[in-house]
Amino acid sequence: MLESTSLFKTARTKLEEYLLTKGLRRSTERFAILEEVYSRDDHFDAEDLYQAMHQRSFAVSRATVYNTLDVLVDCGLVRKNQFGDEDNTKSRFEKALGRQQHAHLICVNCHRVIEFCDPRLQLIKTTVGQTLQFEVESHSLVFYGECADEACVARTKAANLNTRVN
Repeated sequence: MLESTSLFKTARTKLEEYLLTKGLRRSTERFAILEEVYSRDDHFDAEDLYQAMHQRSFAVSRATVYNTLDVLVDCGLVRKNQFGDEDNTKSRFEKALGRQQHAHLICVNCHRVIEFCDPRLQLIKTTVGQTLQFEVESHSLVFYGECADEACVARTKAANLNTRVN
């Protein structure tokens, strides 16, 4: 808990500096949204965040959530991901500070997001950058497949049976 409190304080300071630099309002809503984001360890969309704020009895509009997420992405406190869900326009977010480099596995059945770390990813990024004389600033690696959840495995088996029968 101490680590997450320290991380939130760092994030809050970074947001305050960013807002001051850009001449933007330092509103209670923005800092409450930041706190909610930094209390999570999952990948969420704007609607998830909006619902979480209301469950905390913090009245905030959807527009404020969307606008604040844009600000948090711009100042490097939140990462925005496009995982190619059935609704390709849906972005998912995750906190950016205090996170080691990682990649994602996406279940094509339940859309669960699983993170994994592998030191070889950094080596690949460095090697590709050096070989192609390209300064890699960031990267994204996403694998799509089926998770081991029984419901997902059963769904695929049922779909395969239906395909064979038809």
